[in-house]
Amino acid sequence: MLRGLAIAACCALLPAVAGARQSAASPATVPLVLLDKAADQLVVNGKPIVLFGGELGNSSAGTAAQADAILPAMARLHLNTVLMPVAWEQLEPTEGHFDFSILDHWIDTARSDNLHLVLLWFGSWKNAFSEYAPLWVKADTKRFPRAQAADGTPLEILSSFGEETRLADSRAFAALLRHVREKDATTGTVLMVQVENEVGYLGPGRDRSPEADRVFAGAVPAALMQSMAARHGELAPELAAHFNPQGKTWREVFGESANEAFMAWRYATYIDAVAAAGKQEYNLPMYVNAQLPAFLERAGDYPSGGPHPAVLDIYRAATTHIDF
Repeated sequence: MLRGLAIAACCALLPAVAGARQSAASPATVPLVLLDKAADQLVVNGKPIVLFGGELGNSSAGTAAQADAILPAMARLHLNTVLMPVAWEQLEPTEGHFDFSILDHWIDTARSDNLHLVLLWFGSWKNAFSEYAPLWVKADTKRFPRAQAADGTPLEILSSFGEETRLADSRAFAALLRHVREKDATTGTVLMVQVENEVGYLGPGRDRSPEADRVFAGAVPAALMQSMAARHGELAPELAAHFNPQGKTWREVFGESANEAFMAWRYATYIDAVAAAGKQEYNLPMYVNAQLPAFLERAGDYPSGGPHPAVLDIYRAATTHIDF
């Protein structure tokens, strides 16, 4: 976890973004994540900050009235930051039509109580499932395909292979970041954004949708192979034990870890595309979190393909727009 960030999500350090485009706001007002062997810091207005944060329940940011009740109570607890969900279904209830009214009220109320906000983007996934996606996404399974079980059963999980899903999520996230920049860049109430939440495939193996099967049978992307080879002496032991740099397919390269490695690459590249769209609008620090395995759990018992320690090197290779 990034030292000094008291956030409730389980986070693992990823390299800071190099050369990311600055927003229209003054660079001094855009928070930065600085990763260093001596100390990792979140820097706000040129100074390191320690976040004393409280995270809201999943539905606790759903109304303006909740802001009026919750945020003053958080301030009385001497917190300085609140982590709050922003649900895609609430932000874009009809495709292309956005409603920021509740978020605006939360920002205004937090500002009046001298609190910062960290936004948790519940987009395509939240705790592996996709219940926070808009109804127009969930209802159109042809345009926005579901992940499938081994017997072909569609799951309550949007497939990471849905190209239209990724584009729609990216557009919504970009609209969110653009609005936050326009409303808040000069004041800096919003400090960071979490992109998606505890992603992963639940169930044995991996996504068995037709597109997933086709890609799994093909070659591991060259960019991932090059990154793994360059970091071979630093890989997590779970990956290092199976990594075969002479292999070509996912099974040949990753052996027993192939399913989880495959899903990690898919989720990581999807998340990075969403984050990149957001950073084009407002270059706030962005991070990902994971539901960590319980004792004796196997991949699929916990969300397989999330940024767990065993596959973090795959995320490092894929998520160049994620700060940690």
